[in-house]
Parts: sequence; structure tokens; C-alpha cells
Amino acid sequence: MDWLYFKRTKQMSKDSALKRAPKPFFDTLEHMENPGSRRVSEDGVERVLGGCSEQAMEDYQMAAEFIYTYRGSQETFRQYRKTLEQLLAWTWLVNGKSLRETQRQDIEKFIEFCVNPPRAWIGRTRQVRFRDVRGKRVPNRKWRPYCSRKGQYAVSAGTLRTCFNTLGSFFNFLVEEAYILQNPVKRMRQKSKFIMTEQEAPPPRVLSTEQWHYVLDAAEELADFEPKNHERTLFVLSAMFCMYLRISEFVESDRWRPNMGHFFRDAHGRWWFKTVGKGNKERTVSVCGDMLEALKRYRRYRGLTGLPLPGENSVLVHGRSKSGTLTTTRIRQLCKQVFMHAAWNMRAEGKIEDAEVLEVTTPHWLRHTGISFDVPHRPLHHIRDDAGHSSIRTTNRYIGAGLAERHGSAQYKSVRLALK
Repeated sequence: MDWLYFKRTKQMSKDSALKRAPKPFFDTLEHMENPGSRRVSEDGVERVLGGCSEQAMEDYQMAAEFIYTYRGSQETFRQYRKTLEQLLAWTWLVNGKSLRETQRQDIEKFIEFCVNPPRAWIGRTRQVRFRDVRGKRVPNRKWRPYCSRKGQYAVSAGTLRTCFNTLGSFFNFLVEEAYILQNPVKRMRQKSKFIMTEQEAPPPRVLSTEQWHYVLDAAEELADFEPKNHERTLFVLSAMFCMYLRISEFVESDRWRPNMGHFFRDAHGRWWFKTVGKGNKERTVSVCGDMLEALKRYRRYRGLTGLPLPGENSVLVHGRSKSGTLTTTRIRQLCKQVFMHAAWNMRAEGKIEDAEVLEVTTPHWLRHTGISFDVPHRPLHHIRDDAGHSSIRTTNRYIGAGLAERHGSAQYKSVRLALK
């Protein structure tokens, strides 16, 4: 398909594009070939445009090369992939341009689009981009570039900042590769009109003590009823809460394969866990007694010794078989089942508001919850090191005393002012 022809039919293409969701561009790292050694195929462009053009192929090639450079960090790769898919879909289908033609005004329009995308582009749940069908990777029809929570789409200031950072890095890359002359993001003078300045960083999302107990009870109930799926879920939830692990730290990547041998005992009998986390940083996490008991239970189910042996290379969390690996998507699905079961239990007891919170809870909340529960009892620098925070300022966000005092000092006010 000729690019000029595509531009001449821009309005017709735009109208239809807003009414139906675009197809995904990029697969997972495991199924992505190195675009530097082998050019991307025309399939990706044809999927999205319904045809192909040389200019679109060049855009697609540059985007693929950019995100592939971040293959050392799964989380960064996924974030950059998400933003570039949104950008390319909007640039081609809605704006009717190529990346070479993109100007500052176009980036501003794109950000406005991200704040309020059309309904057809918004999914209700997070979906994988491609599925295996008869040995081929096929686009998932349920995938959407944007995702809502409980039917309501809203973009946070933090998400917009991440979007700006990704776009800035990408267009810098295009300048360095002599693909474009100037970075349109750098030419934007008032990013603040898109990003509302916050008085302070919002406190992390955490569960209350009661909500956490309901989650733990639900996980134990499901583990007893359906051990094949949920013995591992109980272990994962315990590790997120007790060791502050991120969901990516349970999953194999190019840089790290988590296994049972990463639990180890030092010369003083203390247990530790070694992992590689955000920013490709290795850290050692202290393991408490309750976590050891959760580990023993999970290992008994898998037919392993009570505690890991030196040099043991059994996978940390098993997949379809007890020796296979698990994906981040599957972990989220299993955790969601527990959260929904806990929410159902709370609703049954009339605790509706607490149940509604659990219905939108994500696994990462448990890392936040574990840290928040420990702040009153542990030195902050110990929590910082176990959590892998790069700065103590990040750990300080979990201190709720300031918010509690501020809220308490406002309680003297009344609608009917006291008469003197």
C-alpha cells in the first residue's frame, strides 16, 4: 500500500480506526527476533494498516530496534513496548503520518489522545498480545492498547510522566540514528499542562490488616481445595508480603533464572534469598520465620526436601508441570482469583467497601503492604535494602505517621463553628 494513498484516504481511515481496536505490534521477548540482525517482517505493518508501505516498515524497524535494546530488563521492555504500540497505532491510523513527519504539535495531540482514547481502544482486563494457535503466534482479538479498571478509564500523572520519558528516549534514539533531525518532545515547552503537579508523592496502595488476613485465608482455602494451582499462589503471596518481591522476580528472564537454590543459610544459621530486580540490580533479602514455613509447605507439595539444599536448581515457582516455569501473566491470573475469592468472602459478611478494594487489587499491592506493615518495627535502611529501593526517600513514602497527624489535626473542625 502506497503511503501517499494512505494519507489521501486519511479521514476515512481515521473514522474506521476510532471505531475498532488496532492489532498488537510486538510479541514477548521470548518470541521476538533481534531486529538488528534480521529486519522485521511486513506482517506487523500489514496487521495494523491492512497493507504495507516502505515508510511504515522503516518506522516499525526503528521502533523494534529501540525496544530490543532494553531486553536486559523485562519491566522496561514491557513499558516501552506499550507506549510505542500506542504511539505507532495513533501515528499511522489516527494522525495519518509517519514518525519522520511527527512534530511537536503531533506529540501534544497524542498525549491528549492517551488521556481520552476511544472506547474501542480500551480493554476491561489486561490481555496477552499473541496466542499460540497450531504452532503459530496469532494476535489476540481481546487485546487493547489501553486498559480500564472496573469499566472506568483514567490515566494518572505518573503514567503520563512515564509516557513522556519513553517518548523522549525514543525520539532521542531516532535522532542519534539519523532517522529524524529533531526530537519533537524536547521542543514541548509546557508539559505541565498535561501533568498535574502533585503536592507530594501519593502513598503506595496497601491493604488493611483485615483485608490482608482475608486474602491470606482465601489463599489457604484455595490451596487446600485446588492445590495444583494455588499451593504456588499461596507461596507467591507470602513471598511478596514477607520479602517484598516484585512479580517479575519470580519469573525467568534472559538475565536471571530464579530457583530454589537462591534461598541459602549463612554460617550463623540465618536464611536469605538472592534475587535480581528492577534496574538489573542484584540484592539479598532477609527471610523471616513465617516465610520459611511458607517455603516448607510449598516444597512439601512439590515433593522436595523441607528446605533448599546448597546448589539446588529447582525452579522457584513451577508452571504447568512441577519443573516448568511460570509467566508473569499467569501469576497475575492466579493472584486475581485469590483477591476475588477474598472479596466474595468480605461481601458475604457485609464488608462491601473493603471488598470493592480487593476487586481492584493487583499483586504489587502486597509488596507495598508488606513494607508498610514493617515500617513501624524495622529500621528504614533494613527495609530499603530488602526492598531494593535505590534511595531511602522511596522507603520514606511508606511512613504513614505524617498523614495520620495531618488528618488528626483537622478533626477539630465542625460545620457549626463554636461561638465564643
